[in-house]
Amino acid sequence: MLVDIKEEIQGLGKTVQEVKSNLTAWNRIQIARNPERPTALDYITIIFDEFIELHGDRMFKDDKAMVCGLAKIDNQNYTIIAEQKGRNTKENIERNFGMPNPESYRKGIRFMKQAEKFHRPIITFIDTKGAYPGIGAEERGQGEAIAKSMMEMANLKVPIIVIVIGEGSSGGALAIGVGDKVFMLENAIYAILSPEGYASILWKDSSKVKEAAEKMKLTAEDLYDFHIIDGIIKEPIGGAQYDKNFVAKEIKKVILKSTSELKQKNEDLLIAERYDKYRNIGVYK
Repeated sequence: MLVDIKEEIQGLGKTVQEVKSNLTAWNRIQIARNPERPTALDYITIIFDEFIELHGDRMFKDDKAMVCGLAKIDNQNYTIIAEQKGRNTKENIERNFGMPNPESYRKGIRFMKQAEKFHRPIITFIDTKGAYPGIGAEERGQGEAIAKSMMEMANLKVPIIVIVIGEGSSGGALAIGVGDKVFMLENAIYAILSPEGYASILWKDSSKVKEAAEKMKLTAEDLYDFHIIDGIIKEPIGGAQYDKNFVAKEIKKVILKSTSELKQKNEDLLIAERYDKYRNIGVYK
């Protein structure tokens, strides 16, 4: 059951920081999964002056769980790779509930290589429960597509900025998560699998989902403390759905600042630092 956190905290007489610091990992998960939460296209429409969607992997079909295209802020061009959920049942069926098939990742690779050719920075938006686990997806090489996407991103000669805007689960998220800078929205989550899956595997009891959520350390604060992400993007109390324009403005600030910093580095340094980032990622506590 989804809970409206904003309604719960009204009238408590607490500061914004007190309210946010008291949210549990399970609260964050509920906010991240709220069906009213803005999607990648919601942010893309606000952040960029122009956006042109491009389609297809030139091998199988155009998978709508992944949106790719060209975008612009002022005179700076970008390539966008974004996981896209639907707003309602019809849209979710069309978008495969934001769970990419192999052709999504192959489409992403196609436009990443194009970005490299034309020296465009890449922005990826992560928001998925995971890569689609269907028989057809496995037959078409789901694991290989995810692995190749990560390999290609590791060696791209252009800046890559990764933003986790909602759920970031499993290899489906990590496939487009290899970047020079990785950011999360305040109420986003990023983990190896869902807490339900974690509880089922570890304790053979999916009802222990809240305990699993705490142990998984999947919140933005946890991952920042472990040096897995580079920064946290603020949200209004209750989640981004209460003021998507504010959140989009904060994302835009991060994109512009990171682009400016990364463009100062030559190709060899960019790749070397990206390699070192992932070799040294994480802190053991």
